[in-house]
This record gives sequence, C-alpha cells and structure tokens, in this order.
Amino acid sequence: MHALVLGGYGAVGAPTTAALRERGHTVSTAGRDPRRADRPCDLSESGLRGYRDALDGVDVVVNASGAEDPALVSAATDQGRAFVDATATTDYVRAVEGLLPRSPVLLSVGLAPGLTNLLAAAVHADAPGEDPLDLAVLLGAGEEHGAAATAWSLGLLGRSFRDPATGAPVRNLTQGRAVDLPGLGRRRLYRADFSDQHALTRDLGRPVRTRFGLDSRTLTTGLALLTHVPGASRMPTGVHALGTDAWIVLAHCGGLRRWARGRGQSRATAHITAWAAGLTEGLSPGVHHLHEVARLDDLPAELPLTMGAAARTD
Repeated sequence: MHALVLGGYGAVGAPTTAALRERGHTVSTAGRDPRRADRPCDLSESGLRGYRDALDGVDVVVNASGAEDPALVSAATDQGRAFVDATATTDYVRAVEGLLPRSPVLLSVGLAPGLTNLLAAAVHADAPGEDPLDLAVLLGAGEEHGAAATAWSLGLLGRSFRDPATGAPVRNLTQGRAVDLPGLGRRRLYRADFSDQHALTRDLGRPVRTRFGLDSRTLTTGLALLTHVPGASRMPTGVHALGTDAWIVLAHCGGLRRWARGRGQSRATAHITAWAAGLTEGLSPGVHHLHEVARLDDLPAELPLTMGAAARTD
C-alpha cells in the first residue's frame, strides 16, 4: 500500500512512518515543514487544497498529526482513500461516526483507544454479560510526548463528560479507584474521557469505564487535584515530567483480567497503527473501530509489547 502519514515526522508520526515501511508499505509524509515533509501541506488551510493535492496516488491516510477535523476524513474518502486515526477524543470520534464515507475509516488503532478495545472485547468474549467492564490506562510520565498529546492530556483537566452507560456527568480525573496492575501493584487511577469506553459500551452492550494515571504516583495525584483548579488545562506543555517510559493497559471484569505492557507509548502506538492500516485493504466503506475488524489474537507477535491474562479461581 501507499500510505500518507499526516505529521509523519512528529513524535508519533516518525515511528509510524518507520513501522509502515518495516511492514513493506510505501510511505509519504505530509506536514507544514517543507524540509521534513515529502508532501508539504497545511492541514488548517481553508479548502484543504494542499492536502487534497497530497492525496494523489495514495491508498490510505494515517493521521498522526493531532489535527482533528472531519473534513480531513471526508477529503480523503471522497477520493477513494482509506483513513486511519488513533485519536482518543470522544467528540471528534462522534463527528467522524456521523459521516457517510465512500471508503473505509478505521478508528481506535493506538493504545487507548485501540489495544484497550481489543482487550475489552476479549474479556467480554470470555465473560459475557451486562456487568461493568473496566479499563485501566497507565502511561509513562517520563516519555517525551509530542505537543498535541501533552495538550490533549492537560485538556482533560476541569472538563466533564457523560458516562456512556448512565449519561451522568463525570468530571475528568475524579472517582479514583485502586486497581491492581501486573508488575506495579495497586495504583489509584481516575475516570477520564477516552473514546474507547463510549464505543465499547455501545457495541458490547455493557457499561465500560476508562480510568487513567501516570507511572508517577505523585503526578497522578497532582492531576487529580489540578482538575479542580480553574485554568489548569492552560498550563505550559513544554515541561518534561519525571517518570519512566513504561506503560500498561488492562481490561478487567470480576476476576478476569487481560493486559498488555511495554516501554515507549509512541513506539507501541506506531506499530499498532501501522498494522491496523493494513487491515483497511478489503474493508467495506464506512466507519469502523478496531474491535469490529480484529481480535486480540490477531495482533502480530513482533509488536513491542508483552501480553498477559489472569482469572481468579476462588
């Protein structure tokens, strides 16, 4: 396939470009910097003329730019290009789900959403029912994330979302709960508006809730306090936090748990996204989530992560 990676030289885009090439795809990068982009274009340009020109000869567009504009999706699919996006932003996902694309659009292709979707679907298959299913996402605070990813995380502060099962308002980074994380012990994680819980609650027919934290307990507690401080989401994004690059995502219901862990969130996201891009070949037109087109067992063995599962026997 010929993939066009939007933001293909950024913190997530560069490893995604490399991972796509490792899988044998031809890759062109797109972005505003003509020194680094194979196909320079401004994704905020009125009419998207440069972006539309950059789509020439492309099979799939992989959005690693952080730009969340449904017009980018429509412009690509109107030309018969597939579109892949690892976004975790609920409102943007809903807007894309409202489109009627002429080509396949694949969402939820990173760690969270993405890997969390596959873990949740696997737990649901092993333990069907209507009991709540919980997701845990712990990311490394020490990794140098891109500006868009950092701004997204800070943007959670002080904002509320609707619980996907009950419709009740939930303030981000509240409703803390201790979760047993393999290899890390008990960590207190907090509700956060990742898009995975909304799609999964709808598709699995049971309540799904996502809780989030950082590998640093101090920083996690700090975020939970800052969510009550007006204007905290406008904090500077260039500060490199203390911590490691370790991450873990987990799905659990009762005594059944499935998880994945590794080092380097951006690298793992890139490899999962590159694999998911290949799934668009032969996929029907329309908007799909990763858990609708693949299973946890379909993940390639060479991905930079470790899988695990456990079931309580008492």
